[in-house]
Amino acid sequence: MGTRTHPGSLIPDIEPVQLLEPSGELHDSDQWPTDLDAADLVAMYEHMVLTRALDRELVNLQRQGQLALVASCRGQEAAQVGSAWACRDTDWMTPQYRELGAAVVRGVDPVGIGRFWRSTWHGTNELLKQRITHFSVPIATQCLHATGIGLGMKLDDEDDVVICYFGDGATSEGDAHEAMNFAAVFEAPVIFFVQNNQWAISVPVAEQTRSLSIAHKAVAYGMPGVRVDGNDVVASYAVTREAVERARAGGGPTLIEAVTYRMEPHTTSDDATRYRPEGELEHWAELDPIDRLVKHLRSVDAFDDDVEKAVADKAAAATAHLREGIWDIDPVDASALFDDVYATEPPNYAEQRAQLAAEIDARTGEGER
Repeated sequence: MGTRTHPGSLIPDIEPVQLLEPSGELHDSDQWPTDLDAADLVAMYEHMVLTRALDRELVNLQRQGQLALVASCRGQEAAQVGSAWACRDTDWMTPQYRELGAAVVRGVDPVGIGRFWRSTWHGTNELLKQRITHFSVPIATQCLHATGIGLGMKLDDEDDVVICYFGDGATSEGDAHEAMNFAAVFEAPVIFFVQNNQWAISVPVAEQTRSLSIAHKAVAYGMPGVRVDGNDVVASYAVTREAVERARAGGGPTLIEAVTYRMEPHTTSDDATRYRPEGELEHWAELDPIDRLVKHLRSVDAFDDDVEKAVADKAAAATAHLREGIWDIDPVDASALFDDVYATEPPNYAEQRAQLAAEIDARTGEGER
């Protein structure tokens, strides 16, 4: 068991770490060094653009009746792409439901994510292939999964880590506190990555906590806490990389608060115009994470019309692939509900499977599909 750290050494700066200014100027930092060159930043730009395009297409599909619901991540691309870029492919991710950008970095087929929002239970099996757990609609439950996975890997002497994504609203849930406390006590290799997008549905952060910031909560658990500009993809990468390296070396968990903003409503079932103050959306639009990176790339002659068109073409192909994979797709075989649950099925499983099939047949016969 590790020794206790004096809380005074854990108090984070209230000013978020920022390396890439909204003007596009990039600063070097001795405390947060990066190993990113221009090609890496162009690749990050591509992933952020892909994320935004796929996000927009998911919303379009929902509006056209093809998906049940969508939680947009527009505005949060830098926090997700930068943090995911700091992890290796064997590290686990435990997302909430808004982490499309992290999934894009891992190369997840977006059709699988679309099927999740279509409410078919096969949707997120695509995620598991890339060591990403299922999107978690119940708030903060994935924090417990992250700590469990991390502790298991530590007991197995693996050097992989877990990055757990959740929102500012989830920090008001008991599961988040239990997960962070347990991870700190047992030094589990977990990065708790909070995307503070300012709103938990219609509740602002100021009405959720009296803490100076979400990152300051880390002091109580005895782990490092860091605030980072979540619209700065370079800083999001640098801060997460430092936490990942510490966890991989046995240094335990870190709480990162990425200060960002969701430009869309909480979900497509929400009306943000009923609670957002006037001018807030316009303020954050000026801090757009993609525009900021483009300004920098142009300043170092790493971005031109050819780069923009090539990335736009890839985004168009990806959205077309998503649409083709979702539009009017046939329902999943209901009996698949029983697949992949037990390695050896219990005796009553065949009976339950047959009972479900009989009920579906009866309803179909009555026109109640």
